[in-house]
Amino acid sequence: MLQTLRPALTLLVLFTLLTGIAYPLAMTGVGQALFPNAASGSPIVRDGQVVGSALIGQSFTRGDYFWGRPSAAGDGYNARASSGSNLGPTSQALADRITAEAQRYGVPASEIPVELLTSSGSGLDPHISPEAAYFQAPRVAQARRLSIDSIRQLIETHTEAPIAGILGEPRVNVFQLNLALDDLSEG
Repeated sequence: MLQTLRPALTLLVLFTLLTGIAYPLAMTGVGQALFPNAASGSPIVRDGQVVGSALIGQSFTRGDYFWGRPSAAGDGYNARASSGSNLGPTSQALADRITAEAQRYGVPASEIPVELLTSSGSGLDPHISPEAAYFQAPRVAQARRLSIDSIRQLIETHTEAPIAGILGEPRVNVFQLNLALDDLSEG
């Protein structure tokens, strides 16, 4: 019996060490060496302090900031509760949520870019489309007492192109746009 169990237990320990410890440590080391910012969570640093991540949205509710997508991840953009809403097109809860979001903007839902009314698959998406940012530009310009042209220029500057020019759609990171908006207002 011991002759049968010994090879099995030896392989169990060996593969546990290999796949549970050695491989993750090696991949972490490679990630830190080749992509240190991404491997650390893409932190956004201001005045020596980490203020957020370029990968996780943040909740903005004041009228003088751009608003991101609604989050399905619990209270705000809680990365520990990352998930989609799993609400289908016939869901009354989804219809009620869309109506409530549309009321925030003060116009019918049909006039609002869809990503401002619905959450992303993870519930943490920090990006909106340039169209969604331009849609909010008049409200932000009025609240900040800035020209609409300066706000539009800021959006253009912060619009990220598709990856390699072909993967995905143009997008705007709401948190980074709002940080730039604060810099513009202070300047």
